[in-house]
Amino acid sequence: MKVIDITMPLNAQTPNWPGDTPFHYEVSWPMEESESVNVGKIEASTHIGTHIDAPFHYDQLGKKTHELELKRYIAQAAVIDCTGINEIKIEHVHVASEGVTAVLFKTSSWKDRSFFPKDIPVMNAEVPAYLKDKGINLIGVDLPSVDHLESKTLPIHHALHHQDINILEGAVLDDVQEGVYQLIALPLNIEGGDGSPVRAVLIAD
Repeated sequence: MKVIDITMPLNAQTPNWPGDTPFHYEVSWPMEESESVNVGKIEASTHIGTHIDAPFHYDQLGKKTHELELKRYIAQAAVIDCTGINEIKIEHVHVASEGVTAVLFKTSSWKDRSFFPKDIPVMNAEVPAYLKDKGINLIGVDLPSVDHLESKTLPIHHALHHQDINILEGAVLDDVQEGVYQLIALPLNIEGGDGSPVRAVLIAD
């Protein structure tokens, strides 16, 4: 069994969405003071690094983080290589294996993850319905969003939500080959949350 970590590291260099809360960690209660342990604290956006979007993030009536169906985030996942493609269309999507309920799109377009990208590829609006028809209920991207970065209407977020497909963003797929893997990307149990950082891994037999 091979475990492949597809999670962005969280540190002071992790790029946050412009205007959002950057990641910060510090040892707030050092061993010198506590006399027994180091205790740290963190401050960050719920959408920092590799994270999931709860529907409440873009729909006031959508499910919140603590209401999400956890089994969606433990899934057979197909990694599809879309490197060099500006718009992911149905013709680029091939889900042939039985039991696959998640798709991860590898675009390789976020070259330097110490900077927030200026432009990203997105999927065509017809793709979510096609994925739903194939039994997919979770999609992931190696990008900070499934929509164009300047979008305020978030049409792909809403199209996926309409098909009851959940969203994982910021996966690191640079060295992952196309194929089917076991995905584990569990969100934290944040009551009322709009999203959550995750530790995402792929397991290859």
